[in-house]
Amino acid sequence: MVTEEGDTPGDMPAEPNGVAATGDAMMRAGGDEAWWKSAVVYQVYPRSFADSDGDGVGDLPGVLARLDHIADLGADVLWLSPIYPSPQHDNGYDISDYQDIDPMFGTLADLDALLSAVHDRGMKLILDLVVNHTSAEHPWFLESRRRRDSAKADWYFWRDARPGTVPGEPGSEPNNWGSAFSGSAWEWAPDRGQYYLHLFAVSQPDLNWDNQEVRDAVFAMMGWWLDRGVDGFRMDVINFISKDPALPDGPLTRSGYGDGMPHFSYGPQIHSYLAEMKRRVFDSRTGSYLTVGEMPGVTPGQARAFTDRDRGQLNMVFQFEHVSLDHDGDKWTPRAVTVPDLRETLARWQVELAHDGWNSLYWNNHDQPRVVSRYGDDATYWFESATALATVLHLHRGTPYIYQGEELGMTNVPFSDIGSFRDIESLRYYEQATTAERLDPSHVMATLRQKSRDNARTPMQWTAGPGAGFTTGTPWIPLNPNHSWLNADAQKAGHRSIYCYYKELIALRRAEPVLIDGDFELYANTPDTVYAFRRCVADDCIEVFANLSGDEVQLDALDHGADQVLLGNYPIQNTVPGRLAPWEARAFRRSPKPPDADPR
Repeated sequence: MVTEEGDTPGDMPAEPNGVAATGDAMMRAGGDEAWWKSAVVYQVYPRSFADSDGDGVGDLPGVLARLDHIADLGADVLWLSPIYPSPQHDNGYDISDYQDIDPMFGTLADLDALLSAVHDRGMKLILDLVVNHTSAEHPWFLESRRRRDSAKADWYFWRDARPGTVPGEPGSEPNNWGSAFSGSAWEWAPDRGQYYLHLFAVSQPDLNWDNQEVRDAVFAMMGWWLDRGVDGFRMDVINFISKDPALPDGPLTRSGYGDGMPHFSYGPQIHSYLAEMKRRVFDSRTGSYLTVGEMPGVTPGQARAFTDRDRGQLNMVFQFEHVSLDHDGDKWTPRAVTVPDLRETLARWQVELAHDGWNSLYWNNHDQPRVVSRYGDDATYWFESATALATVLHLHRGTPYIYQGEELGMTNVPFSDIGSFRDIESLRYYEQATTAERLDPSHVMATLRQKSRDNARTPMQWTAGPGAGFTTGTPWIPLNPNHSWLNADAQKAGHRSIYCYYKELIALRRAEPVLIDGDFELYANTPDTVYAFRRCVADDCIEVFANLSGDEVQLDALDHGADQVLLGNYPIQNTVPGRLAPWEARAFRRSPKPPDADPR
């Protein structure tokens, strides 16, 4: 973590201030039966988790063989990234058949076996739902593309070239929107004589949710999975499904293309479509399902509207503000992040979703670099920074998500050359940056090592042996060489174990209702490297202090005397009253004070 200059240690204010307390905890405590509020979700990226057959690609039998690793950690929910049939241009987020399993991962029988094993352990399983777009090889798109009067002609966004231009030539696209993966968001299809919209890769055409037949097909597919026993869905870029029908140009960006986000990130029918989904898919069935919507660009107010108690269109959303703090305009232009940046952003979401709505809590996923390398110190204070960041995240109000390997402190990868990368976004950026923008390839490589999604996608590090215990074959993407010491076997046997710390953290959250239902109060006037807050229900308060820097911090109010220390990432005998060591985190229960006592 890079911190601001001029940090000055000081005393804690007499009472938390600067951010209002959240929620009505007295009403919530003990009275909210939503199981997902107290749950911890563990995300598996199947192609990189465990390979059972030696082909170098992870699979469902591999997940089943390693399931107890997840169960023993204390996770309640297993989230699988896409396992459907796919050409794999975007590692499965380009789906060609929604109701089967890609042979590289196994079969429907393998999924049924995994689902049964998950339920036998008292856990739940959710699938990735990717319905903003399909693969260009999906039968729906092939039929839509065939001709303008086909049965599915209007299942995708088709538009003619701009008037007065030559169709298929640069500048003739229907609008100026850019793709998330570089280049135009439109692709010319000469067989149909029109352009189709793809907000992501050319191989990922956007579905037209304004067509009732599209919604009918999607909802029927979702119900098919729920009836099979699946416990819910993580919904990929679900806020993009409603576009402004006019598809107007967007403001120009440094890429030379327009930003279409204002016209599709919170479209005119988004609440209508999600309400219809809730009514037809979930409310029509018995059972309690988990629905989390990935929503780039969503604001706290919008998130509250999606997750409030009255409408409840979704249980929670994934927002992107805290993982965009190190972007200077776009993800490939980095900026330094400060602790005040982080605490202002995270605390604001705690406050804004306090009375209605619910937070999802995450540092890592398949699209994000490893947090210990990104916001922590993966060299000098690897253990301390990984556990400090985990403490801060898990003790907020919301449902924590763990991405595979996060519980081991897995780091970013020292990729040697562009040939080591597999991610379509990274490869497209490298091509664009080194050709059209004429940037120094070594500079672009340095950015990719820091920012690429492939940092999260290298194989799970189970052992120090060949293949890291992931595979007996050649892995589909290079291993991180630090698996020789950073691996699950070492974590489960070692004395400084991030895995064991995560187990304690999850157990603490499960044992303390205040960490589920309690109000959130941010301490202000702390040193700029300190993230401090408390969670309270009436007089029951748990306080959290974390020094997110490599320098010791003086904090006189930390002399808590007889207060009960619940968790810390330094041995209790090594802690110093009034001081936080580098990357030290502590959680403790504050001893009750008489009414006339000094509130500090």
